[in-house]
Amino acid sequence: MFHDDRSRALPAVQILVIDDEPQIRKFIDISLRSQGYKTILAADGEQGLSVLATQGADLVILDLGLPDRDGQDVLKELRLWSQVPVIILTVRSDEGQKVALLDAGANDYVTKPFGIEELMARIRAILRSSGAPDDVSAIYDDGCLSIDIVEREVHLHGQSIQLTRKEFSLLALLVRQPGRLITQTQLLREIWGPAHVEHTHYLRILVGKLRHKLGDNASAPQYIITEPGVGLRFLSKDRVHG
Repeated sequence: MFHDDRSRALPAVQILVIDDEPQIRKFIDISLRSQGYKTILAADGEQGLSVLATQGADLVILDLGLPDRDGQDVLKELRLWSQVPVIILTVRSDEGQKVALLDAGANDYVTKPFGIEELMARIRAILRSSGAPDDVSAIYDDGCLSIDIVEREVHLHGQSIQLTRKEFSLLALLVRQPGRLITQTQLLREIWGPAHVEHTHYLRILVGKLRHKLGDNASAPQYIITEPGVGLRFLSKDRVHG
């Protein structure tokens, strides 16, 4: 797990929960406050947008199925004037819908029913990512795998690992946003350019080669998690130093 010594104190972090189900709001509210977060609760999209505009938030938990309007519409309107991190709660399992949500500006999603520990882990990962400066000297080191982004050096169990330019680019993109799901479209655009966003087989081949060099088993990954049809996530064990 990452521990960011520069992260804000938990009591200062304010989280807005937009969900129309009272029992879920209460469950999330109690869980968040038990971890030291401040909470604001809203029962529909209009109330949520109003509260965000007037009181602000460090992170938004947004249910997709709201009574007054679709959560994706709320997300799109929110993104017109705010870059606050957003985690979507959804019962929908359609991969296309998940990709659309991420492309529309969601930072992550959790599928109902969900465990509170999973939600808390996603919250911590996003707050780390959004609160950390974009420091190009970041180094990842968990005692087994070490990655120096600025020096473009990777070591596994003390042995140097030679990566191609694209392999290193993919690893660096994932490592710099630990725990965050990055869509295939985003990765393809960053690594190959906008003309190749449909060429998902490029990414599949590259991930396979990178996993092989890192000794990472796709069926029981230690570092790179694939969410089929959606994207990739870096499973961190220790920390990034900036």
